[in-house]
Amino acid sequence: MHFELQHTADNTKARAGKLFTDHGVIETPIFMPVGTVGSVKGVHMREVKEDIKAQIILGNTYHLYLRPGTEILEQAGGLHKFNSWDGPILTDSGGFQVFSLGDIRKIDEEGVMFQSHIDGSRHKFTPENVMDTQRSIGADIIMAFDECTPGDAEYKYAKKSLELTERWLDRCIDRFDNTPAKYGYEQALFPIVQGCVYPDLRKRAAEHIASLDRTGNAIGGLAVGEPEQDMYAMVELVNEILPQNKPRYLMGVGTPINILENIDRGVDMFDCVMPTRNGRNGMLFTSQGIINIKNKKWDRDFSPIDPESDCYVDLHYSKAYLRHLMKANEMLGAQIASIHNLAFYLRLVKEARQHILNDTFKYWKEEMVTKLGRRL
Repeated sequence: MHFELQHTADNTKARAGKLFTDHGVIETPIFMPVGTVGSVKGVHMREVKEDIKAQIILGNTYHLYLRPGTEILEQAGGLHKFNSWDGPILTDSGGFQVFSLGDIRKIDEEGVMFQSHIDGSRHKFTPENVMDTQRSIGADIIMAFDECTPGDAEYKYAKKSLELTERWLDRCIDRFDNTPAKYGYEQALFPIVQGCVYPDLRKRAAEHIASLDRTGNAIGGLAVGEPEQDMYAMVELVNEILPQNKPRYLMGVGTPINILENIDRGVDMFDCVMPTRNGRNGMLFTSQGIINIKNKKWDRDFSPIDPESDCYVDLHYSKAYLRHLMKANEMLGAQIASIHNLAFYLRLVKEARQHILNDTFKYWKEEMVTKLGRRL
């Protein structure tokens, strides 16, 4: 697995590159649909590949560990065989999910003890067994186990958390480097830069991770309650330090505008549940702005969902029909809206890539940010 930086656009830090994996080449910048439990919610893998045109998807270690469990995944030959996705897969470590459990988890030096949200059973995640679990899931890209601090954490807590994350990272690397890849293809470990919104902590974390020279690096603990401008400032700071020749993955971000602004700041990879979650609730991201398809204004609009799209559902279904499905609570409505939003995200980063290569990204981005902020 390796990354080739192809071009950095004029008057910006936006980058176009290629990440080569054993399951295919990923052209960056890229958005990764979230397949939490091994599926992109409500969407067939054929549609993920052919209609949405995804190049890589994300799975979640916490959820896959609980259901179906690593024993079943190993018997299936890994998640690729289990869910019939033949492209690259990235797994997050489950840290965010575990730490969001609040009162039903306990952190110590060894790891995190938590209760399952499914049946209340008790489990423990450690840096070592999280590496083992992600090996068993079969991810091409494995994330380090870290503590994700909330965006409003006090400095003292954020510093203590970062120190724990760094000690856990050492253990992750030791376990990862001393265990073999499974299923006959290469797996890579990405460390995660934490440090909340404190510049000195972020700088420390980025410098430490840069020194490790791993295949790629991630930026975590943003879009978790802090103001957007703080997120952008932390990304700018971190990307001044992280190596130019390694892919940079901003975890859990975000809106189309967030993605464009962070591409402008040198980020290569993104994931977020927003396209499918918002789609299921009737919010559509389109080339002209944001639509609440449940609003009555669309009930007699027989134009395509997004005429500027090349996605099947956008051209073959009308706004009026989709509104009807959503108001009737028909499951097909949520499916169409999810496919539309995901296809829009993938088209957006593809267009961003082309404008980077053409040195027209800056002007295009400013124009798109204006459009994407509109409520139609």
